[in-house]
Formats: sequence, structure tokens, C-alpha cells
Amino acid sequence: MPPDKTLLIGWFSFPDGEATAGDLLALRAVQDALTDAGLPHETAWSPGLAAGGRPALEEVPAEEFGRLVFLCGPAHGEQVAALHTRFAHCLRIAVGVSVVDPDADAVRGFHHVLARDAAGLPPEPDLSLAARPAGGPPPVAAVVLTHGPGEDGDSRHRRVADALADWLPGRDCAFADLDTGLGRDDWRLCRTADQCQALLTRFDLVVTDRLHGLVLALRAGVPVLAVDPVHGGAEVTAQARACGWPALVPVERLTGPELDRWWTWCLTSGPARARRARAALLGRRDDDQLDRLVALLR
Repeated sequence: MPPDKTLLIGWFSFPDGEATAGDLLALRAVQDALTDAGLPHETAWSPGLAAGGRPALEEVPAEEFGRLVFLCGPAHGEQVAALHTRFAHCLRIAVGVSVVDPDADAVRGFHHVLARDAAGLPPEPDLSLAARPAGGPPPVAAVVLTHGPGEDGDSRHRRVADALADWLPGRDCAFADLDTGLGRDDWRLCRTADQCQALLTRFDLVVTDRLHGLVLALRAGVPVLAVDPVHGGAEVTAQARACGWPALVPVERLTGPELDRWWTWCLTSGPARARRARAALLGRRDDDQLDRLVALLR
């Protein structure tokens, strides 16, 4: 009797495959359904995604499985067709797939095809819609970096950007690369300052090494993890002090643990502190620079 274990395969399993958010949500839906039904299963991954105990498809012992499920994406091509040879002993099912050519070897090799779309059949909702939430949604952060040498020509800006680029992927967070520069012909840039401000209010957190990244985040009432890339501190440090904002990492203390500490603070105590900072800063009109400017002009 063949083993009763099921191997789950998708385009994320092939050597040159990639994982999309939709594919992995579809995978989660299938995994949950099999777990709920008490059916043992394992997922095969591409070499680039096989880490932390995840088995790579090429290393999976085919004889340990009696069933194969290919899920999501188009059911076509040599890679899919090759599964029918390697796993010839398995019951082979395709689910949530697009059938481009029903007569192709890749399709005909399955014992059952549960298509999301195929000629002559009504379309089915994509499997990603059936995935249960894995928990609370992760935070969403804007990353506002100088990248190159700053206005003072200091190359530490590049080193800070590189250090943050190495550290950020380890956070469970959705990131957006945000440029505070404005443009009229590039859809990737905001056209007005108000548009940029509206965008910032949608984030849970801002990570920046720029003065205006810090200021605009606080103006939006969003906690900001600021890094001053200039040795000894410069405009970012001065502005954090002027705004009474504590989540500042000097370049001399730019380490993973220091970033971790302020990251956690920004996501816990930071939101309330940022809202108070916004209220205080936007309501401040006592003897500020504008009052002094008007007095001088008079």
C-alpha cells in the first residue's frame, strides 16, 4: 500500500520558481484544509526558499508520498509535466489551477483537475481567498533613506542605508520605500506635500535617516525610528531634540540590538507618544521661528 502522506507542490517548488503572496495564501488554504481533515502532508520548496527545515523539491524522497497535490498557478510546461514521471506512483491532483490547454501533457497527467478557470467551465474563486488569517496583520512601515552621500557629502549616509537594508528584512513587517521628493510626471512620487502627508498617515511606523523623514512622520502622528548618519550628530539629532522625540540611533550606536530596542518601542509605546508629539508640535505658536521672522520683517 502506498504511503498516505501528501506532497504539496506549486510554482514555488521548482528550481527557478518564485513565491508570490497569492501562491502562499493558496498554499495556506490547502494546508489548513488537509490539517483539519487529519491528512498528513508536507510542502516542497525551490532551493532558494528551502531553509529552516523546509525540504527542497529536488531532495524530497518521492517514495515517501502516496499523493501529490499541485496547487495554484497555470498547469502547463515541462516542469509540471515532469511531476507525472517522478511521482508516477502517486495519486496526482491539481487544484486551484488555470488550464490553458486541456490536452497538454502537464494537464492530462493529473488524475483529477479542480480548476479555478478552464474553457467550458465556470470560474472558481482563487484559493488565496480561502486562506484563514495567520494572526494579527504585521505592521506596515515606510522607509525613507538618503541612500547616497548627504547634503554634506558624508559617505556615512550610504553605510547607514546599507546597514538598515541588511537589518530590515529580519522584521515581520510590510515595507514601502518612500521618497519625500515630489514629482509631476512620475506616478511613483507624490505630486504635492499634502499627498505625501496623506500617505504617511497610512503607516504604522517610519524608518528614516532624513530630517524630513523624521519631521513628516511626527507631523502625521506616526512613530519614527530615526538614525543620524553623521558622526557626532547633525540635523537629524537636532530635530529629534527639538521635537522631543527619543527614538534616535546615532551612527556610533548603529547596531542590531539598538535598532531592535527602538523598533519594539516604536510599535508599543511609540504610537501614543507620536500622537502627543503631533498635537504639541502642530499647536505650538509661542515665540517660534515664524513669530521671530515676522518681528524682524516689521
